[in-house]
Amino acid sequence: MESLNFVYVTYILSTPEKVWNAIVDPEVTKKYWSDPLSKNPAHINVSEWKVGSFWKHVRMDEEKTVDIVGKVLEIDPPNKLVISWSRPKEIDDDSKHSCVTFEISHYADGLVRLAVNHDGLDSQMFNGISNGWPSVLSNLKTYLETGKHLAGHILL
Repeated sequence: MESLNFVYVTYILSTPEKVWNAIVDPEVTKKYWSDPLSKNPAHINVSEWKVGSFWKHVRMDEEKTVDIVGKVLEIDPPNKLVISWSRPKEIDDDSKHSCVTFEISHYADGLVRLAVNHDGLDSQMFNGISNGWPSVLSNLKTYLETGKHLAGHILL
């Protein structure tokens, strides 16, 4: 089976520390991580954020549905985070895991470069994240730069 990769790079008027915090802090994550085209509520990312610890992507619905799970593979705050990514039912099958790398770096005065590389994707996951990552990362950028979310997004 062919493995697919997705790369998204954005530049944010912020600091590396604030971008990092927006990725790992559930209170911040829920303010921008949603899809304006769906009826799904926002999500949070929950973990101890240590190498080897589990993380989960939790929907902020009544059931607190877990949509994605994985492990923290590498962590270097506020520069780099690498996590595995899988559907909950496939957590025990490493061959079904993809990998997300967040690279955060100072780019220019007051400007941060955020690169997200999601590799090892199957076609179904690739189709989903191809719409998801641009929406989420655009909303992250807007939130960090203005304190507001994109139209249609849910803020809790």
